Amino acid sequence: MAEPKRPEAGAPPLRQRAEKAPTALDLPQGDLSPDMRAYLAKCDEKIGFVPNVLAAYAHDDAKLSAFAAFYNGLMLAPSGLSKLEREMIAVVVSAANRCVYCVVAHGAAVRQMSGDPVLGDTLSVNWRAARLAPRHRAMLAFAEKVALASWTIEEPDREALREAGFSDVDIWDVAAVASFFAMSNRLASATDMRPNAQYHASARDMADS
Repeated sequence: MAEPKRPEAGAPPLRQRAEKAPTALDLPQGDLSPDMRAYLAKCDEKIGFVPNVLAAYAHDDAKLSAFAAFYNGLMLAPSGLSKLEREMIAVVVSAANRCVYCVVAHGAAVRQMSGDPVLGDTLSVNWRAARLAPRHRAMLAFAEKVALASWTIEEPDREALREAGFSDVDIWDVAAVASFFAMSNRLASATDMRPNAQYHASARDMADS
């Protein structure tokens, strides 16, 4: 059996090198526009780090710009869905798709916004075990179906959301958020995108939220 190849002298351990890279791909940062450089700097200033998903997209200015615009439009713009509800959808869809990056990152957001670490963790494992209002049970059932079996959605599925108080525009937003994360989950898993270490500890203590 051949002797394992030793790392070059002075090279950091493989684990350390992997943790510093946002994905398993070699994606050097591209030539970013002033707007995108400012966007990354704003993220760093606001939350104390640049999320690895943005660091990964930063290999191409156009891709980063498109991703940021679409994400912000879905998750931060005015909607009949609260920001917390949108984060809940992100976690449940990501859990259905077993996406480590998105479950950890958006689970942290649910903990922060809700002030409830139990809710964030429960949604990450099995949302049906969470203590949820009927509105949220209907919303998450629909979102999970979008992620796993969208071709089976029929009018009764949409009607269940209307009965729970969602408008047709709201139903579009539920579907759009769920669809966006279904795509993001696949890209994150395919590239071995890992969550920033800060997400794991965020808002675990109620005093931290």
